[in-house]
Amino acid sequence: MRKKLVAGNWKMHGNLQQNEALLEKVRSEATGLGCEIIIFAPYPYLPQLQSILSGSAVAWGAQSVSEHSAGAFTGEVSASMLLEFGCRYVLVGHSERRNLFGETDEEVAAKFEVAQQAGLIPVLCVGETLAERELGATAEVVSRQISAVLNRVGAEALGLSVLAYEPVWAIGTGVTASPQQAQEVHAAIRARVSLQSVSVAKGLRILYGGSVKPQNAEELFAQSDIDGGLIGGAALVADDFLAICRLAN
Repeated sequence: MRKKLVAGNWKMHGNLQQNEALLEKVRSEATGLGCEIIIFAPYPYLPQLQSILSGSAVAWGAQSVSEHSAGAFTGEVSASMLLEFGCRYVLVGHSERRNLFGETDEEVAAKFEVAQQAGLIPVLCVGETLAERELGATAEVVSRQISAVLNRVGAEALGLSVLAYEPVWAIGTGVTASPQQAQEVHAAIRARVSLQSVSVAKGLRILYGGSVKPQNAEELFAQSDIDGGLIGGAALVADDFLAICRLAN
């Protein structure tokens, strides 16, 4: 049985005062929930997460990581640096990194490998744009993104990660893939991984990300291949985020 996981991605939001109130509430009410909980915050706030969440039921991580372990890469942050602030997880390949900052499938795969080798658990994000969906290319795009990682690290390494399917057309738009649409892609992802390893595919947790709210989370999480959510806007509101976590139980 795959344990449900709910991850909040703050993106480029937050300040110290707001963060403290949000984190304290999540920390106090997360105890006893059956799902795993992660918060992904901007780099400057990782010390605050470490201070408030240490010893709690909530894990934390960064929103990206350099594919380089060290060196003359001004502005980059290495996996070893993230570990010093207690990170267990890191997002790799988020659609905003791919589409706004031009990260290629190969760069995402390199980040995945470096993060995992350092001891972090990568959360690999995959998904199609609206144009790609309208062309009927969803399965092809998602398979290509996963294949880049499989070709670099193999299926067993993928089994030590988490996947997140995030249709780009549903992120921050208020439009959500229907539970049936999301389930169809999640099943296709599991089938793609099973071509390399049936056991890895069976145990792999695949999250859905794309305008998940308390109002739609229960039906999404009820789908057989949806193992939780990667939450954007609702992760900035403690009551909404906690409501989604409770629905994942």
